[in-house]
Order: sequence, then structure tokens, then C-alpha cells
Amino acid sequence: MDRPVISFLSDFGPESAPAICRGVMLSIARDAQIVEISHGVRKFAIRDGAYLLWSAVPWLPVGIHVAVVDPGVGTDRRPIGLKVARGDILVGPDNGLLMPAAGVLGGIVEA
Repeated sequence: MDRPVISFLSDFGPESAPAICRGVMLSIARDAQIVEISHGVRKFAIRDGAYLLWSAVPWLPVGIHVAVVDPGVGTDRRPIGLKVARGDILVGPDNGLLMPAAGVLGGIVEA
């Protein structure tokens, strides 16, 4: 990818956490184009976040889609990466948040 696209959705709110995450993303992929989907998802509202991600990703370029809405943040819950048929990679908590988006992008081909 010439300039990778990374979309970002969270329930972090407008404070510093999204900016810190963007900084980490850019330290790994300096040329990345970061598309902010939303950081205003209701705290821990997995279904709301899943709906927003599902409705946004078909309109975004193929890329990496990062979503974090997780009442289990800081617990033993593991993150998951899903490659989908369209070629995107979805990254987030293993709590169902990514599943509707994976479906609208053609289904999971690898986890």
C-alpha cells in the first residue's frame, strides 16, 4: 500500500486518548491516512459501535479498521485481527464489535 488507510472508531471521547492512539499509529506507519469514524460512541455500547463501524466501512477504501468499544478494557480479553474477503483487516477486542463490519465486507477469511 502506498499510503495505508487506517480508520479509527472508539468510545474514548474527545480527550487525549484518540490523539495518543493516532500518534502510535503514525509512529508505526508514518504515511498513513487516518480516517476518524467517531470517538463519541456511548461508553461501552458495543452494539452502537458495531452499527457505526458496519455503516461506515463499505464507504471507506480498503485498509485497516481499528475499533475499540470494550467494557473489558484492562482485563484478560484478547484483541483480535480479522482479514475479510474485500482485503481489509479489522482490529479490535474479541467481543463481537467487529462481526457486523466483517459481514458487510464479504465475511472473514482469516483470524
